[in-house]
Amino acid sequence: MTGIGAVTPIGNDVKSFIDGLYTNKLAAGPITHFDASDLNVTLTGDVRDFDPVVRLNKKDTKRMDLFSQYAVYSALEAMADANFEEGVVAPERLGVMYGSGIGGLTTMTEQVVKMYTKGADRISPMFIPETIANMAAGNIAMRFKAKNTCQCIVTACSSSTDALGQAFHHIQSGRADMMISGGAEAVNNVMGVGGFTALTAITRATDPAQASIPFDTKRSGFLLSEGSGTLVLEDLEHALARGAKIYGEIVGYGSTCDAYHMTSPDPTGAGAANAMQIAIDDADITPDQVGYINAHGTSTKANDVMEAIAINTVFGKDPDVLVSSTKSMTGHLLGAAGAIEAIATLTALQKDKMPINVGVTEQDPDCQVNLVTEANQNATVDYAISNSFGFGGHDAVLAMKKWRGV
Repeated sequence: MTGIGAVTPIGNDVKSFIDGLYTNKLAAGPITHFDASDLNVTLTGDVRDFDPVVRLNKKDTKRMDLFSQYAVYSALEAMADANFEEGVVAPERLGVMYGSGIGGLTTMTEQVVKMYTKGADRISPMFIPETIANMAAGNIAMRFKAKNTCQCIVTACSSSTDALGQAFHHIQSGRADMMISGGAEAVNNVMGVGGFTALTAITRATDPAQASIPFDTKRSGFLLSEGSGTLVLEDLEHALARGAKIYGEIVGYGSTCDAYHMTSPDPTGAGAANAMQIAIDDADITPDQVGYINAHGTSTKANDVMEAIAINTVFGKDPDVLVSSTKSMTGHLLGAAGAIEAIATLTALQKDKMPINVGVTEQDPDCQVNLVTEANQNATVDYAISNSFGFGGHDAVLAMKKWRGV
């Protein structure tokens, strides 16, 4: 990986995002994007003070839903970080693999209201191009003239982890030299918050410190968040030949399905465990070599217990591997979660320091994992995995390796 970019509720660029992770900054705050007075949810993880014209021109922003703005914004940061310029890679060897769980829900909400209040003939001609989920990928490809594959991965909350895994395998198989990958989500609007509230999936906590506390007995649902994360994946020989800085390596990817329930995970954790094991096998390592797990850890009752069971299945009961959910700070970015968590995992490998599982005061006895705390967060780790699990039973896992040079 040679470039990273991020837009998150705890920072609108990579530096502020990472600083937030290591100062235990919380995303939870009052809902800012709409009047939520008729809902019994008061906290979300909104992206605040976001100005797209810092990197995008006004014409572009008017032709993009917010999720696409987030995506292109972070992609521009990532590609600049990778020192991309014309001639760095042939357009036919540059591809895009990008994820979103829902796509342009902001535009969809606005245009449905317009249809009912002003008539169907007032629907914007840009309604479809702004709404469809593949337009984050498409806009990124157009921006960088990426003429290799351009795909949108839609696997709910596993979307960007699957996108990164597919991009990794696309390069590994020799079909591209460089891939722009990650995910974006922008559903903190009345339909998104209202829909997840109706599903009773998101927290109704009023204290930001209690809004997202994965693996704690008092957890009450996930904090709905938004943003994007973009990583530049590059063939190792190609990166070395052009003298690119290398943050770390993706070395394995696992993807499975629970085939169990529309929204609930398989309580046995079998699918999640299988995905972890496949990623570890793909990396040609053993579980005892993995020092850190960036957990999916949504702060919901069912998910956290299932994931702990899955970790115990792969790593043994009361394993030494350290575990934290950075959703304790960022909340849950749905289809973008895996991308920012990949950046968090990569950073932990670089820093020899893992972000802590913030907010836990009483660990759930049904979640027997070794949580990262201030006391144990400093440790040299060569391999880490990042987990993502989504509605529909989608399980996706990335295995990453610390870069030590050649």
